[in-house]
Amino acid sequence: MPRMNPMKCVDAAWKAHEAELMRFIAARLPDREEARDLLQEVFLRALRQPDALCGVENPRAWLFQVARNLLIDRFRLQRQQLPLDEDWPAAEIPEVPPVDRLADCLPRVLGELAEADREAIRLCDIEGLSQQEFAQRQGLSLAAAKSRVQRARRRLRARLVQACQVRFDGEGQVCCFVPRPPLLPRD
Repeated sequence: MPRMNPMKCVDAAWKAHEAELMRFIAARLPDREEARDLLQEVFLRALRQPDALCGVENPRAWLFQVARNLLIDRFRLQRQQLPLDEDWPAAEIPEVPPVDRLADCLPRVLGELAEADREAIRLCDIEGLSQQEFAQRQGLSLAAAKSRVQRARRRLRARLVQACQVRFDGEGQVCCFVPRPPLLPRD
């Protein structure tokens, strides 16, 4: 639009596009009063920012962009304020069992075990090797492999109890612990 007095520019743009803007807004808002309110808000934005409106080559596009943005804001606000049906069940967020949260403490404690114990735990309990396969890989009898794995598990449990203050419930399940940060890598 040619450079003119900002208020005259706003007035001219508004007169040229008001009806078209109203149709655009009314097509998206079923409530006529709400559509009028939004149209007035577009006009107020134009009055507050005459240089922005009159400084563009296409004031119509500017007005429609403001209307579009206001509609989006209104829809977001309505979506945030949707009432919940009281008959809907409350969303249940499953609680993570303490034994699963204990995984944060495990790397540190494993790092504190002897290499043979770490290897037995890693291969049998983490990687899923059977004790028979572990025995073959280590060149041990099955009985010796089972003993090694059981001793490694006992030492791991003792370290977890000591280092992470793990406590067990009456059924022997982990009930709680104090997490510890992992060991820092050695230089």
